[in-house]
Amino acid sequence: MGLPSTPISLALIPTSFSLSKLFGQIGDAALSLNFTYQKIKRKEGRDLSKMVWRLVVLMCLLICDDLSRAQDYSDDAPPPPPREQENCDGIFVSYTFISREKEYPRLKNASAQSWAFKAMATVLNAGSFELKSWKIFIGFQHDEILVSAGGAVVVDGDDMPASVGNGTFLSGFPQSDLKTSIVTAGDINKIEVRIPITGTQFGVKPPDVPMPKTISLANDGYKCPKPTLKKTSMFVCCTTNLKVKVKPKSTKFSPRQYGDLSFVYDIMQAYEGNYLAQVTIENNHPLGRLDHWNLTWEWMRGEFINSMRGAYTHKIDATDCIYGAAGQHYQDLDFSHVMNCQKNPIIGDLPSEKAKDEKVGYIPYCCRNGSLLPTTMDRTKSKAAFQLQVFKIPPDMNRTALYPPEKWKIVGVLNPNYKCGPPVRVDPTEYPDETGLLQVTSSAIASWQVSCNITRPKTKTSRCCVSYSAFYNDSVVPCNTCACGCDDEETETDTDNCNPNIPQMLLPSEALLVPFPNRTAKARAWARLKHIDIPNPMPCGDNCGVSINWHINSDYRTGWTARITLFNWEEINFEDWFVAVEMKKAFLGYENIYSFNGTVLKDINDTLFFQGLPGLNWLMGEVNGSDPKTDPRVPGKQQSVISFRKKLTPGIKIKQGDGFPTKLYFNGEECSLPTEFPTGDGIRNPPVNLVPLILLTLVTSMLITHHFH
Repeated sequence: MGLPSTPISLALIPTSFSLSKLFGQIGDAALSLNFTYQKIKRKEGRDLSKMVWRLVVLMCLLICDDLSRAQDYSDDAPPPPPREQENCDGIFVSYTFISREKEYPRLKNASAQSWAFKAMATVLNAGSFELKSWKIFIGFQHDEILVSAGGAVVVDGDDMPASVGNGTFLSGFPQSDLKTSIVTAGDINKIEVRIPITGTQFGVKPPDVPMPKTISLANDGYKCPKPTLKKTSMFVCCTTNLKVKVKPKSTKFSPRQYGDLSFVYDIMQAYEGNYLAQVTIENNHPLGRLDHWNLTWEWMRGEFINSMRGAYTHKIDATDCIYGAAGQHYQDLDFSHVMNCQKNPIIGDLPSEKAKDEKVGYIPYCCRNGSLLPTTMDRTKSKAAFQLQVFKIPPDMNRTALYPPEKWKIVGVLNPNYKCGPPVRVDPTEYPDETGLLQVTSSAIASWQVSCNITRPKTKTSRCCVSYSAFYNDSVVPCNTCACGCDDEETETDTDNCNPNIPQMLLPSEALLVPFPNRTAKARAWARLKHIDIPNPMPCGDNCGVSINWHINSDYRTGWTARITLFNWEEINFEDWFVAVEMKKAFLGYENIYSFNGTVLKDINDTLFFQGLPGLNWLMGEVNGSDPKTDPRVPGKQQSVISFRKKLTPGIKIKQGDGFPTKLYFNGEECSLPTEFPTGDGIRNPPVNLVPLILLTLVTSMLITHHFH
């Protein structure tokens, strides 16, 4: 006779440990007890089942207790949810620190020591309304580097590993929406998302715990109180904000958002294993712009681009497909005709001559050589589009398994920096019907929107700069030192031979016409002439592709004039260029610009908008001098005089700096401005000492008088 078959109550087993370990140890103990039981029964001749069963239960409880104690950090299991979750009528957001271990190198300086940490963030919809496109903020504060975040992506599109020491926004992928418990019968997988986080943090010596400063829900229409902090956990219940009037949604999906730049990813046709998508780019910012744009994203589910119209990928290569999962699935596909299999393809616009090409063109708004103009210049050129055929791999072969790419980024040549959010599902885009019937429209199968906004460049990261000069001072205040960077590979500046942290030296006006490496001799000679100390080493250059000189040309009783000169130090040409100038004190006095087209933008912070006249809208690139062996390279140049009246700007003080811009943009990029103005005490001719002149006059007078007497 074996052990009794009385069932064990699972209520006695803790839930915070591995059941496989439990049953393994129970099995071993049961075999040992069964052998002992049979031996005692043969010897004693009596039934000892009750006694043995009690020993089994006792051993089970001892094993359970041992395993539950061992699970604090060994299996990285987070503790059960807090009681406050049960009382939340809204969105419950939590962050739980699980464990960490010291990384290499091992340092004695605790603040510099790096630690690999694990944490778990959760978002639970405990309310009565569906949460669309959830987004949370985690206020990291220990120089964290995010290595992975399962089920979420960084909102600004940064690739992993991402520096998030000042906090970061996370949004859901692939589960971006959280339904309610009411409509899912409490299905936890549809109302909650769990985000396992791994990364590196610095400092915070044990036993202190590296917790974030705060956590919150970042969706519009919700308010979050200060989160509750316990030793290893932080949580907050966010409820609908009654003060924010949210318009009732008449659509199934999220409403479209405004962004300085927006993408729409439309699924036009869907088949078994592939689909046809159209990408539409719209520039919504009145001063935003892109030239020769390059777009990239990340495929999250093994997709690849089979063909494109209206754009192209910089690399045509099927290697990643042939040796990857796609090659295993599509064994009969000729990959020599596949356009791109990269996880992060780089996509560029086609030139204008391809717009009517039957193979790669004939897409509305395509093929503009990568130019995306602001609406203030030409609304018809503020939009671009292209199409691509995307192949999928299992398990997404069903025609309804549709996922957009993530981590969208777009850059241009000397244009603003754009930070893009995650794709958000919106109502399908409607298009005019191809049959040409006036009141008939067709819609996309599915649509996602990506919103991007311009970020202001930090110090020494601009891509254009401004110099100041004036008729009342013969020295030019040049662009700032390292205005466009000094330490990156693109500038190739040897900071060992120049000083990136001191102001630029004053220059004569003719020095602006030559590249910076050719200005050294002129700067030294000018400093000696003006009795200015020459630093050693001398300041580094500005390293900007475009520089703009703003010169005060004249100042008279009823008005004043300025001259603006554009210098292009790049080898590329800028077509349809523009300059936007913010003039806080002189804006109302603007009268006219004579060689450019000028527009007053009253709704944009007292801004004047200048662009080239028809036929003069090209800012040519830098070229060789007359003799390339001896003459410096010559920049492309455009120039015009601007006139202002003083009637509407009484009290304006030109010599005190009121005639200089407060902000200046070239092709949408905010340019670096000098930190000082030309002073009004400088004169072009050297000062005359009157004492010798007076003495000479007196001596001459005495000699003349003596001669006549």
